[in-house]
Amino acid sequence: MKKRFLFLLLIIIFLAIFSLAWWKQAISPVNKKDNSSVIFVVQRGEDVRTIAKRLQNEGLIRDPIAFFLLVRFGGLGENIQSGDFKLSPSMDMETVANNLTHGTLDVWITTLEGWRNEEIATTLSQALGIPEVEFLKVAEIGYMFPDTYLLPKEASAGAAAKLFRDNFQAKVTPAILDKAKQHGLTTEELIIIASLVEREARHTDDRPIVASVILNRLEEKMKLDIDATVQYVLGYQTSEKSWWKQNLTLEDLKIDSPYNTYTNSGLPPTPIANPGLASIVAVVDAPKTDYLYYVSDKVGRIHPARTVEEHNRNVAKYID
Repeated sequence: MKKRFLFLLLIIIFLAIFSLAWWKQAISPVNKKDNSSVIFVVQRGEDVRTIAKRLQNEGLIRDPIAFFLLVRFGGLGENIQSGDFKLSPSMDMETVANNLTHGTLDVWITTLEGWRNEEIATTLSQALGIPEVEFLKVAEIGYMFPDTYLLPKEASAGAAAKLFRDNFQAKVTPAILDKAKQHGLTTEELIIIASLVEREARHTDDRPIVASVILNRLEEKMKLDIDATVQYVLGYQTSEKSWWKQNLTLEDLKIDSPYNTYTNSGLPPTPIANPGLASIVAVVDAPKTDYLYYVSDKVGRIHPARTVEEHNRNVAKYID
């Protein structure tokens, strides 16, 4: 019994020594003398095992299993960022892992459909330190395409605006613009209407109906009477901490501005927000209807109407 115990103890000691030697070797730099830099890209949603294998393949770590264990049990797994990282074969494994949690050269930025340029400017300022006023100087409302972007930390306001605009040109294809022409719309008119649709319709399946109403009212030379245009003019609401005032008053609807579609016929001078692709497509694919009115209920669903009487009934049913 005593011999068996000693034998097991020796095995445990041997395994401990072997494991310690393996771990020490596994986490050491691939090449201490190689100070060259390598740009390593972590994709969004990439799992630790895949990252570890790629690090080994690119000569940045010795052992992917050791990396997985270090990250998993070292509490780093949830902190690994996506983006570009400057790494070196001279780094030990712990340094590599730590760099992946905070050493990204780029920052992911997400802008939402229906944001105005000021909202994008705030996001860029918080994430990259780009002065809001500098971005607003170069950003063209309506064309800062909402999406998720990977921007360099040193990106300028102009570079960010160009990235958004280039994405707009890639997503809003010639086929879409040709459809707009068939409706008699210029690109500018298309984006203005799409921005109105984006702010007025919360749900994707409501957007074509809202677009149809706007097109019909334009054809009938009727004022658009769109709340979002007044919200755009009113700007930032300190009490609500929002750029879009929720409850408009009768006085609000009388505000003197070329953007106020309650007091001016036709379209506002420019887009009022940056529409997403769904709203743009909703305009060019708007169904032929007789609707001239719509009302949005408490959950944002659109209820269209052909006549004032029908519209008033909808207001009484869904609003009052």
